[in-house]
Amino acid sequence: MAAAIGVRSDYTSSDLRGFARRSGDADQVRRLLAVALILDGRSRSEAAKIAGVTLQIVRDWVLRFNEGGPDGLATRKAPGRASILNDEQRARLAEIVEAGPIPAAHGVVRWRLCDLAQWIWDEFELSVTRHTLGRELRAMGYRKLTARPRHRGQKSDDIADFKKGFVARLAQIMWRLPRGTPIELWWQDEARVGQQTKLTRRWAKRGTRPSAPKDQRRSSAWLFGAICPAEGKAAGIVMPRCNSEAMSMHLEEIAFRVAPGAHAVLLLDQAGWHGSAELVVPPNIALMPLPPRCPELNPVENVWQFMRDNWLSNRIFKSYDDIVDHCCFAWNKLVDQPWRITSIGMRHWAHGY
Repeated sequence: MAAAIGVRSDYTSSDLRGFARRSGDADQVRRLLAVALILDGRSRSEAAKIAGVTLQIVRDWVLRFNEGGPDGLATRKAPGRASILNDEQRARLAEIVEAGPIPAAHGVVRWRLCDLAQWIWDEFELSVTRHTLGRELRAMGYRKLTARPRHRGQKSDDIADFKKGFVARLAQIMWRLPRGTPIELWWQDEARVGQQTKLTRRWAKRGTRPSAPKDQRRSSAWLFGAICPAEGKAAGIVMPRCNSEAMSMHLEEIAFRVAPGAHAVLLLDQAGWHGSAELVVPPNIALMPLPPRCPELNPVENVWQFMRDNWLSNRIFKSYDDIVDHCCFAWNKLVDQPWRITSIGMRHWAHGY
């Protein structure tokens, strides 16, 4: 019978028990205590019985301890199977995922795992299962995400050009103000809330088709909303129509929320009532129009999505007054969460001036 492997002696059993008390790894604690028993003079068979493992496993723990000390007994991630794709093939896969499919050539408008697996076979003659390919894509940093809508008439450079020139536009507004005037960046938009609400995701058993109420009536109200992400502030009103008069009333509400002595720069889209000659703009507000057909630049669009998903979807409104009540409730809930306004609304390209 071979002699037992010696245990390194630069650690005492008390040292190992101290490491065990500080460790948050339950398996490492068990290994440390087993080796501590051996250092106390107990047999390896006793250590294996107390730890609930075989004698061979205790031997492996001793080898790991001798090589790496207490850290050598930490739980290690299993290496798993080697990747079936090499670096060059993964780079090619990333290129085609980023580029997206060509409907006329690939027959689909979005990549599915089975389509990419077929592409890998056609390109490299490698057979990859959908499960393995999904693991490869996740390791490369890809996830299946919901696409953001983009206006069909949007020009490709509008967003980049606006961001690049934003500081200069802001400087022009600040130049017309008294020196030292504090600036607040506000964002404004309108949302129609009606009886035909959006149906959003909900928890349900796999394999089932959950249902939600869907109204066919068409009563609706307009929720005018504006947020100041840097300050966590918001200003909103609910109106029956969307026109210059309603917009003027909303500007009054925003002006009331601006800090005394400060000036608000209000970013908003180019809807007709935003640039109407009948619009009354308070003296502590300056309007900065966003490029046409670029809703991605306005964080209030994300506010509407959050409010619909959490407070205004999957429900039936009894009447117009009920719609107004729910709009007020949802908006006031948002106002009570300034951290939420900041989280949704902050844009580094706008707030880093």
